[in-house]
Order: sequence, then structure tokens, then C-alpha cells
Amino acid sequence: MTQGRGKAVGSVGRRGLLVGAAATAAGAAGVVSLRAAGAATDADRTVAVDRKPVVMTWWGNHAWEIRCGKYVVLTDPWLTRFKTGTYTPAGADPATKVVSQPEVIDRYVSQADAILVHHGHYDHLPDVPYIARRTKATVLGNETHLNLLRALRAPADQLSQVSGGEYLPFDGFTIEVFRSVHSCGGKRHQFAYPGTRPGAVPPKPRTIADLVEGGTLAYVITIGGLRILSLSTAGFDPVSLRDLQVDVVLAAPGGEPGVTDRLLQTIKPVKTVIATHWDDFDQPLDKPAVDWGGLSKLRASVEATGSAFTVVDHLQSITL
Repeated sequence: MTQGRGKAVGSVGRRGLLVGAAATAAGAAGVVSLRAAGAATDADRTVAVDRKPVVMTWWGNHAWEIRCGKYVVLTDPWLTRFKTGTYTPAGADPATKVVSQPEVIDRYVSQADAILVHHGHYDHLPDVPYIARRTKATVLGNETHLNLLRALRAPADQLSQVSGGEYLPFDGFTIEVFRSVHSCGGKRHQFAYPGTRPGAVPPKPRTIADLVEGGTLAYVITIGGLRILSLSTAGFDPVSLRDLQVDVVLAAPGGEPGVTDRLLQTIKPVKTVIATHWDDFDQPLDKPAVDWGGLSKLRASVEATGSAFTVVDHLQSITL
């Protein structure tokens, strides 16, 4: 969950890419870094990558479909978008009931090989169990995320527990997992619904307050020779991401002042930053996205580094 109007549309053309120290994983597309697995790296060494088109479609919030040929990765696919009041002056009502509507999800989701859960909040998790059952995808998340998903009746045999540091080869792509942190704000530097659910599976979450953050993860998806850093909030762990080399960053507005500036100083210079989690998700997905107020600051931070800043609208796709 991120907090705080305007809309812009950008596109990125296909291009050849160079990536840093890399190795080919069995069954993986392109060439990938072994940095997350602890392998030694050489920042000055580059290898040519045979690029394939990667199509990214935004379903609002941090819900992305990332597709290359027959392979599909989903990030935090939440499409039901029940009303919460999150971006109103009063804020979200913690007693809001958690619902998931298959008839809405089925309009958009047809396939997935992997589903990446970044944190446990109500605007990220509720639709994952149904999508997992429908697509048979592997679901990645930490102990709390998976316990919450079990409580929501997700298929247990599809859940893969991660915590940061994993390097996971799939057919057609690889996933690297990194520890991360949720963005915070306000005088007390807080975020909504903190907490974890280790050990036993909790009772079924009924309200949005039951879906705690549970720890935050970041992922690097390498697909079609493209390396994408996926961040679900403005927060990040500088130790985990220091000198990381990627081609694209999914970056969210919000959080403490200067957080995006620090992110782009922590990782290697990046060509493209795509805005994520910038829309008021009480608004319909089939209408133009409404900026909750953080987009202009995010744009300024990104453009100050010389990176290309791209914004896509609801249900829009771009090809990289």
C-alpha cells in the first residue's frame, strides 16, 4: 500500500541490452545475474543478450502481467479493487470486508507461471488464491504471506516460501528474491497494518486489518533478456540492492522524502523507470487511472538521474 491526480502515457522501444556479470540458468531465457545467489560479480564485464519482446500490462496498483512469448509472471495481481477509502481524508476503514470476485478477475487473467507476492496488504493479496487455483502458477512469498494465503484457501502445493537471497530458475525466466521494506510516512513514520503471522495458519482474514504487511520483498525478474526490478512500495533495503544492475525498475511514489533519489543512487544507473502503485484504487480499473498525488514527485526524482520515466494507464501494455 502506498499513499497521497494527472496522467501521462509513455512507451519504451525495443533495444539491445547489455547486462553485468551473468550466467545462463537451465531453462531460463537470456542471460541472468547470479548476484542474489552470492556469486562473485565484475561490474565492468558485459555480455550481449539475445533480446526477445517483453510485454508488460498494468492492472492498476502493483498488479502487472509480464509476458514473453508463452511465459507469464504476475506481480501482486489484485483486480477486485473493493472500495476502502484509502486515499480519502478519513483513510481506509479497517473494518472493510475482504472480497475476491472471480467474475472480475476472469476478464483479465488467463495464464500465469509464477505469482510474486511482495507484501501482505489488502491491495496486494486477496485475489492471489483464486488466480493460483485457476492458473496453477507457483506463488512466491515469505512465511506470513503464505500463511495468509493458506488461510484464504490458496492451494498449498503451489506455495513456495522465500525470504531474500534466492535465485530461482523457471522455464523461460528467472526470479531473484531480495529483502525489502515497506514505505512509511507521517510524523511517526508508520504504515498501515504492520505485523507478521509466523507459525500456525491464522483464522481466515475477514477485514482489511487482518491482512498485515508481514514483511516486504523485492524481486528481479529476468525474462527475454530483460532484467526488471519490481518494488511494490517506495521503500527498499539499500544493503540488499547495492550496485544491483537491472534494465527496468518498477518504482512506487510515496514514503519518506528522497527515498526514490536514494534508490537510484544505490543501484547501478538504470535506463527506464516505470511508475507503479500510483493510482487511487477505489476508482474503476476500466477507467483512466487517477493519481493519488505522488506521481509528480516520482517523475522529478527519476528524471533528475537521467533515466527515462514511463507511465502507463490502466489496462495499457508496453513492449520493451
